[in-house]
Amino acid sequence: MRCLVTGATGYLGGRLVPRLLAEGHQVRCLVRSPEKLRDVPWATDVEIVRGDVLDDLGEAMRDVEVVHYLVHSLHSKDFADADREAAENTARAAARAGVRRIVYLGGLHPEGVPLSPHLASRKEVGEVFLRSPVPAVVLQAAVIIGSGSASFEMLRYLTERLPVMVTPRWVHNRIQPIAVRDVLRYLVGATSLDANRTFDVGGPDVLTYLEMMLRYARVAGLPKRRVLPVPVLTPGLSSHWVNLVTPVPRSIAKPLIESLVHEVVCREHDIRELLPGENVGYDKAVELALTKSRDADVETRWSGASTPGAPSEPLPTDPDWSGGSVYTDERERRTEATPERLWEVVEGIGGERGWYSFPLAWAIRGWLDRLVGGVGLRRGRRDPHRLHVGEALDFWRVEEVERGRLLRLRAEMKVPGKAWLELRVAEGERGGSTYRQRAVFVPKGLAGHLYWAVVWPFHGVVFGGTVRNIANEAELHKNFRKS
Repeated sequence: MRCLVTGATGYLGGRLVPRLLAEGHQVRCLVRSPEKLRDVPWATDVEIVRGDVLDDLGEAMRDVEVVHYLVHSLHSKDFADADREAAENTARAAARAGVRRIVYLGGLHPEGVPLSPHLASRKEVGEVFLRSPVPAVVLQAAVIIGSGSASFEMLRYLTERLPVMVTPRWVHNRIQPIAVRDVLRYLVGATSLDANRTFDVGGPDVLTYLEMMLRYARVAGLPKRRVLPVPVLTPGLSSHWVNLVTPVPRSIAKPLIESLVHEVVCREHDIRELLPGENVGYDKAVELALTKSRDADVETRWSGASTPGAPSEPLPTDPDWSGGSVYTDERERRTEATPERLWEVVEGIGGERGWYSFPLAWAIRGWLDRLVGGVGLRRGRRDPHRLHVGEALDFWRVEEVERGRLLRLRAEMKVPGKAWLELRVAEGERGGSTYRQRAVFVPKGLAGHLYWAVVWPFHGVVFGGTVRNIANEAELHKNFRKS
């Protein structure tokens, strides 16, 4: 079938596309930034259309038989209105284009009780599709367990970093988690499902969140966790705690936790009869996710999606002529290491390796960013060795990669302006190689100019140290090989 996948740069969309292709379907991807799909292994096997679910979707829907709708506006304050408008626009466009089916993944929720804003919005989007002239398969899932998912990362870091766990009342609510591979199997199977209804999807285990943490600890080989009940810890306060302890920012943690306030257990299992197959149990799903994480074999991560409010414009070709003030910090260092070895160090920057200078300064900047609602420094990286355009790298976003020559990063931390960091590798004139580094900052208003004035004195230590230590690291490896 001819399928349109919205949200192809996201956590589930990026995994669904290759599985649809493997089943013989033709795939078109609707994305706001096509360049983010440039480096994925299946990029040449799909058609990529630039656009947004709030735009005119006539061209995106042309000749499409099935639409997989995997987008939502979780971060924005008015996300419910935005999601409703986007769903209605998609449903109208699908009807006009003669689409045969819409497949949507919503949230599992109880009936007859007030829902959290997040779950209420997911339910409303599903209802929009079910009311439309186009038949819709609305899958409803609770917590998805898979390497790189926000739910799994929150569970993982809370359990691993807290040998004594402070537990609010909601951790005793029952949940029916599901492995990401089973969610994807259902999404692929729903492509050919003749129905117009909701389907609850879940794994074989029904657990409390506390039981999920304790069983995670057992599977991960951690010492037994101690539990300290704190019934007054509200979802809002819990989200601050998650923001402090895990890489998941409060903007994502808050709606996730608010959803856990409800018991989310499947009321029916009809999908198992229509799409038979054995679902993965919770312990096995955790084991698989941990293996993928430890082997650096994570297909997609929650942080792959763009961060709302963060600058999205690319670095101007000539920032000095882009209008307004531009501040730059440029540094260069020659090294005896080969360009190939120097590039290995450059592309491996961030994550567990850090930023090669003054770790405390980077850590403090990350903490300050988290305190003001930013993403902080703990998003890490998907792969320890290779970077792709569009991926998150700590509090940066990879804007450009020219393998062996250039790595350009766009800042997503909270700053009064727009910032980029370029790392370049060139062959040396008399052998060896040259490392060039350029930081660019375009201030916004007086606050932006004051910000640059405050941080400028630290650049010699931080950026200067980065240049020196990257070159030293490349040479150290070179000398080690010689010995």
